[in-house]
Amino acid sequence: MDFKSSDTVTGPRKEDQLPHTAQAAVKIVIVGGFGVGKTTMVGSVSEIKPLTTEETMTQAGVGVDDDYGSESKTATTVAMDFGRISITDQLVLYLFGTPGQERFWFLWNGLFEGALGAVVLIDTRRLEVSFDVMGRLEERGVPFIVAVNSFPGAPRYPVEELRTALDLSEDIPIVDCDARRRASSRDTLMTLMHFLHSLATPGALR
Repeated sequence: MDFKSSDTVTGPRKEDQLPHTAQAAVKIVIVGGFGVGKTTMVGSVSEIKPLTTEETMTQAGVGVDDDYGSESKTATTVAMDFGRISITDQLVLYLFGTPGQERFWFLWNGLFEGALGAVVLIDTRRLEVSFDVMGRLEERGVPFIVAVNSFPGAPRYPVEELRTALDLSEDIPIVDCDARRRASSRDTLMTLMHFLHSLATPGALR
């Protein structure tokens, strides 16, 4: 097949190129159970067209995957989501959303590698799916914050009740988040960055 010169791939699209002022890039993972909004969050906040690996859900997952509260979902992430956001002219965050279905969790170790921190998205209708997620982050030594995603009809609890239910220490931030809204997702990421900065500050308590 003959290719024209205009068909030659010469590098990233102009809109995907890093700002020339960028001096540091940080890897952040967005984690949580199935259907808690990870793909939505990456998509809403990314300044580039996000890479997704969603596939149509099939009968093979019936009885295997926990879809409580997400029965209307027709697709699921099978590898990862990827996006990018510039926090400042110098600092860029690379965002990696993990697959939520437990049968794909074997991919998490690779996604956690080199991550500076994580956002754990939770659905208050299914708090129990968050325990294994946070346990894996703690095992890998990845600092994280918890973001309570907004779902219609989901119960709301005081922060301290959530902290007790999730068995979280006092220093781990818990914030409200609407993963559909860019501003809310960005604020959540800023909370994580402030938390990571506090951990790097001499004398900060973990």
